[in-house]
Amino acid sequence: MEIRDTNGLTEKEFLAQYRPGDYERPSVATDMVIFTAKACQEDNYRKLPKKKLQILLIKRGGHPYINTWALPGGFVNPDETTEQAAKRELIEETGIDNIYLEQLYTFSDPHRDPRMWVMSCAYMALVDSEKINVSAGDDAKSAEWFDVSLKTEHTDINETANGFISVTDYILSLQKDNELLNAKVRLTKTRTDSGIDTKYEIISSNGLAFDHAKIITFAVLRLRGKVTYTDIALNLVPEYFTLTELQQIYEIILDKELLKAPFRRKYSILAEETDMFSKYAGHRPSQLFRKKWLTE
Repeated sequence: MEIRDTNGLTEKEFLAQYRPGDYERPSVATDMVIFTAKACQEDNYRKLPKKKLQILLIKRGGHPYINTWALPGGFVNPDETTEQAAKRELIEETGIDNIYLEQLYTFSDPHRDPRMWVMSCAYMALVDSEKINVSAGDDAKSAEWFDVSLKTEHTDINETANGFISVTDYILSLQKDNELLNAKVRLTKTRTDSGIDTKYEIISSNGLAFDHAKIITFAVLRLRGKVTYTDIALNLVPEYFTLTELQQIYEIILDKELLKAPFRRKYSILAEETDMFSKYAGHRPSQLFRKKWLTE
């Protein structure tokens, strides 16, 4: 016997008369925060090239935010999941697949896109700069790598009856050559008996489209958190690397210098020795290591 609802309808009858158009429905997009670590030119050839943390931005070729920099991404097709859409966009923008990819968060503010209600399921990708072949999509004028910096401006913590409220203002800076994009993003954490409520809001933004300053800030903080307890940083080094190069990756992510000895004691488990040595000009060769994933 078929089960009927309170209106006396079976599931088949209910679906036959159901009208999706009676309800407001958002469009769904994916936005990609694609990180890499690139070496910079050094005036002194005896020094190892310094590295910078970079993200990929595209210059929008149409409205809204025409000629403004944005994260690569696009709408999810009806026949794909958000993860499939993210992988498709990644291949279109970088020419590679089978790389580290994780979902960050779903940004669903009804007013984040001036066209309509568009929810963004944002993803973070980490790529080795030596493997990248960047190309702008059909709706973009260009695609470029920008140096990324996220600094804490100040933090205020106040106690409440049930916990505390922490407010931190971050200054996000993205730079390529003489072009500088910046934003101030506020992170508010409210602790109550039921847990911690987290809220990101853009205080100001110069040169970035939509709410992408918020998404980038979220991604940088996620990356900083995960490098301390996972092997995620290995996705940013080449197949063979020195321990100094690995340390450079951690330093540009965490935005601070690390002492050599403590770093190697903690993170040497990520590296497996080889019988090869670096061939940098101007200084002694260093032993090369290869990735040793913690999950192996």
